[in-house]
Amino acid sequence: MTDLLHQPGFLGTSANFAADATLIGMILIGILFTIGAVLARRGSISNHRWVQTLTVLFNLLLVMWMMILPYRDFILPGIPDKLGDAFHLSTTLHGLVGAVAIVFGLFVVLRGHGLVPEALKFSNYKRYMRTAYGLYMATIALGIWVYIAWFVTNPNPPVYN
Repeated sequence: MTDLLHQPGFLGTSANFAADATLIGMILIGILFTIGAVLARRGSISNHRWVQTLTVLFNLLLVMWMMILPYRDFILPGIPDKLGDAFHLSTTLHGLVGAVAIVFGLFVVLRGHGLVPEALKFSNYKRYMRTAYGLYMATIALGIWVYIAWFVTNPNPPVYN
């Protein structure tokens, strides 16, 4: 499996297969979140809940599998000295906004399934859902910026040996 992930990518950039698959996965996550939002707007709350729940979990798995290690290996050693370049800045900003989106999104999902203590329950559910949606969309947009900084404008992208 590792050999496949490190093969050349399929989008015509300097990215490997793993980076291209991650980009496509994140765009798919954005589409699924949007489908879930449309389902809520149409009153299909049960379907909305399950689409959003599965999408949050898919996102969490993708982040844990494909994003944390590259950040640790290629970005973290350059912090804070290299935050001035697009490579480090875009990835760090993406990671920070993404971390907030994941924590907040998981909280909203747990709340939606009634799995939070009474003290953490909230009544204006739409505001929380819309905030989570906005955070995820911002994270995806930043992720596209990361992909461009790493694999489109960077002549020597980082690679695992």
